[in-house]
Parts: sequence; structure tokens; C-alpha cells
Amino acid sequence: MTEESKTDTTEDLRQETAQEAPEVAEHDRVAELEAQLAEAQNTTLYARAEAQNLLRRAQKEAEDARAYAATGFARDILSVADNLSRALAAIPEELRTDEKWKGLVTGLEATGRELDSVFARNGITRIEAQGQPLDPNRHQAMMEVPSADAEPGTIVQEIQTGYMIKDRLLRPALVGVAKKPD
Repeated sequence: MTEESKTDTTEDLRQETAQEAPEVAEHDRVAELEAQLAEAQNTTLYARAEAQNLLRRAQKEAEDARAYAATGFARDILSVADNLSRALAAIPEELRTDEKWKGLVTGLEATGRELDSVFARNGITRIEAQGQPLDPNRHQAMMEVPSADAEPGTIVQEIQTGYMIKDRLLRPALVGVAKKPD
């Protein structure tokens, strides 16, 4: 090859490379921008999902707060219900029919019914215990009672009534559980 032909070939290669370089640089820039766009879309998608989860969590917490707002007060008022029940249970039958005491007994019974009604309106229910199998999620065994009549593990005595508030335990029932006689 002659010197002139070498120079022409080199010049042709330079021109081809110069033409390809902007195309390659432009292609790289497009690919980079597409990657940035995909990353921005993913970031936006994650941010939206997180915001939606946060909103759901806040709504659930607000619903729980409304549903269980009376929990502390309900626990406190249970002792009043217990004392009223004990008072009613302590009244002998002869006083219940005695004209002097009949009004008082009737008033106490009406108060007990009203208290039960208020509990029901607020989602507070008694836990059934007597004759049920022991459920450690709802009952607290305080003692074992030898019993030939009941299956072991069955509640045969209720020491203190348990309560639920909606689907949550407010207070466990304190119970005596049957065991095989010695």
C-alpha cells in the first residue's frame, strides 16, 4: 500500500468510528435513561405500597381504638358487677318474699339486669365456664377438685366469672377443674 492509500484508509476508519461513536454514545445514554426510569418507577411503586400499608394500619388501629376504648373502664366496673352478684346471691329466700325487703331485692335485681344490658350493648359478654373443658385462653384454673362425675379437665366450679370484650379476653374465668378421685 502506498502512503496515500494508507492515509485514505486511516481517514475512512476515523470517519466511520466518528459516525459510530455518537450512535453508541446515544444508545448508551438511552439505556441509562431507561434504567433510571425503571428505578424511579420501582421506587414510586414501593412508596405507594408503603403508603397504602400505612393507611390500612392506621385504619385498623383507629377501629381497634374505637372498639376497645372501654376496656380499662370495663375491667374496673367488673368488680361492681361481682359485688352486686354476690349481694344478690347472699339474700336468703325468705327475705326475697318478705314485703319489707321485696322492694330492695327487686331494685338490686333490676340493677343487675341493667348492668348486664349495658355490658351487652358494649360487646362485653360472660365466658361460659361451668361444665366446659378447660380452655387456657379463657379460663384460669385455680384448683383441682376430685370428681367421679366429671371428666378430668372439665370445669366443675366457677370461682369468678370471666368476660370477653368483643373478641378479646377482658378477664379470665377463675375456675376449679375436675380430676380423677384419689
